[in-house]
Amino acid sequence: MTTTIEANDVTLGVEHFGDESDPLVLCAGGTTMLSWPDALCDAVARGGRHVVRYDLRDAGASTTVDPAAPAYTLRDLAADAAALARELDDRPAHLAGVGVGGFVAQVAALDHPEAFAALTLVGTRPVAPGPVDDDLPDHDAAAMGRLFSLPEPDWSDRDAVADHAARSAEILGDDPVAARAVAGRVWDRTPGTTPAVHAANQQGTVFAALDCAPRWRERLGELAVPPLVVHGRRDPFFPVGNGEALATEIPGARLLVLEDASTAVPDSAAGRVAAAMLAAGDV
Repeated sequence: MTTTIEANDVTLGVEHFGDESDPLVLCAGGTTMLSWPDALCDAVARGGRHVVRYDLRDAGASTTVDPAAPAYTLRDLAADAAALARELDDRPAHLAGVGVGGFVAQVAALDHPEAFAALTLVGTRPVAPGPVDDDLPDHDAAAMGRLFSLPEPDWSDRDAVADHAARSAEILGDDPVAARAVAGRVWDRTPGTTPAVHAANQQGTVFAALDCAPRWRERLGELAVPPLVVHGRRDPFFPVGNGEALATEIPGARLLVLEDASTAVPDSAAGRVAAAMLAAGDV
């Protein structure tokens, strides 16, 4: 079921899986809710959880103003997550973030610890967009060179956008067929036809303009809940060393490396990741 909820004075697009009386697993997209695969959400819901995936601001059914110049910060997105969790359930939630949604999840768990009882971080890193810390692996240069040499699609053309997503997935080592299908669904959910809005929905470009200060890496030791860290071994965008750093720096963290995965959680791994998330939520 897809709907919208008012939280933290903004509208957030959400989709529900499972029984709403079950404990909440709140999934922050990177940036649309479709960053979270259907198969994974279904598997976690079958394990007895109320799964809610949602769009960040300037994506999907959530409040969209100007993704090229967002008038909010990473801290506001973290506050959105905490407010949404409280709107959905009066118990602390299991918060999960994928990609740049993992930035939101880390900061939300640090800034609003009362709102969250468990944490899952998928394919993310402990520092904001921009220059990476010297001890962390940066984006794979060869893959990024190929990725950024792709011509920009006509964002008003659904087929062109889907083709671009498939070609990008091939470069990144993800499934191009799945990427094409998801890109079409994202395009269908994008409000209006403004190129910047479509680009933000497809590629999360809003984060390039987002204020992510101050740093949060040095605070990771303060996290009250030991997270599950999930990372693809073949991820060239946020190489696996970033997940390893998160697991090392957060007390009690568990690292699950998906040996054959890249930036996306493939459907073949959904059951394994769901089981790990359910176990993490029971800690």
